[in-house]
Amino acid sequence: MDVSSAMEKMSVKQSAGGAAVCLVCDGSCSGFQPHSWRKACITCGCSTADHAPGGDVEDDQRMGRLLAESPCAHLTAKVKGGGGLRMYKRNRMIVTNPVVSRKDPTFNTTTYDWAPPGLNQTLAMQYMELIPESQRPVSGTVGALERRRQLFSQLPVYDQDPMKCQSLASEEEISSMLLFVKQYKQEVLGVGEVALPGEGGALREAAIQRTAKEAKDRSNSNKKEALDHGNHGSTNLSTAAAAGSTNGTNDSTKSEYRCTGCQGEVAKDTPAVHAERAGYHGALWHPTCFKCSECGQGLVDLVYFWSNQKLLCGRHYCETVWPRCSGCDELIFCQSFHSTKDGRTWHQHHYCCWKCGQSLDTPCQH
Repeated sequence: MDVSSAMEKMSVKQSAGGAAVCLVCDGSCSGFQPHSWRKACITCGCSTADHAPGGDVEDDQRMGRLLAESPCAHLTAKVKGGGGLRMYKRNRMIVTNPVVSRKDPTFNTTTYDWAPPGLNQTLAMQYMELIPESQRPVSGTVGALERRRQLFSQLPVYDQDPMKCQSLASEEEISSMLLFVKQYKQEVLGVGEVALPGEGGALREAAIQRTAKEAKDRSNSNKKEALDHGNHGSTNLSTAAAAGSTNGTNDSTKSEYRCTGCQGEVAKDTPAVHAERAGYHGALWHPTCFKCSECGQGLVDLVYFWSNQKLLCGRHYCETVWPRCSGCDELIFCQSFHSTKDGRTWHQHHYCCWKCGQSLDTPCQH
């Protein structure tokens, strides 16, 4: 996306996303009615994340945009006829168990809205059993709703897509955001991988092969473009870095493994989460320890941002680089903004009362 196309669509009003019932209010919210610029419901006052409007398709589109043009792009697929749009290849898992009874055998089917990709069902179920039952994303349960809520909260779409922002007022601000998003996709964003301790070497080998294939595909594409433009010069692609030696430490020979999060022991026969950004041989986590170091929430769909040797969710990584408006919840890319002694920040025009819009510096009846 370029600056001009983003500017052209800045005035497009956000979709209401359907009348999603609040997940926090106890039946008092009749359905999500979005505020004109706050990321909140005017019916109950709770956040958009507390309503999680939309559905799986919208979620997968947002995740597809986030992971596109990053080392995690292999977890997405191009949408046919979508003009370059990519969709998240979310891994669902269906588990069928026979129910023993006197009558004809029946089956109990459990559907998980998300499961770690690339695992056999036995290992995937081991992973799920290590997560508290209330957090397991079983379709139709509180755990599945909480997963969707965390997608909105941890990975706000307005932290990655200028077209979803209402507060970017100039091409300079849009350029700053586009550059920021490109930087974190290439240097910070990652998706955890689940495997047994000692399998980090295999994960690294797979990552190296993936990187080499992507580099080759880019080279072929560049050569084709050069030929199309009449440039017949040769392009010399070096894949030495991508195909680096794997003759380092043999992870499988370790006598014990320690969780990078809690420093507790990780049993050799139980699944752990690995993070490419942290180094496959140097770090692994218990599934419940793979969480944001700022808010303490488990990282939804294992999406992490690796910064200063710490795991962060998308929301809290972005806040280490740019201030966030306490009014509209968007990042602040302008030079002039309002800040208070408690560390909170606002766009100048958002430092106002929810009810009457009067400046918070001026007492009002609300």
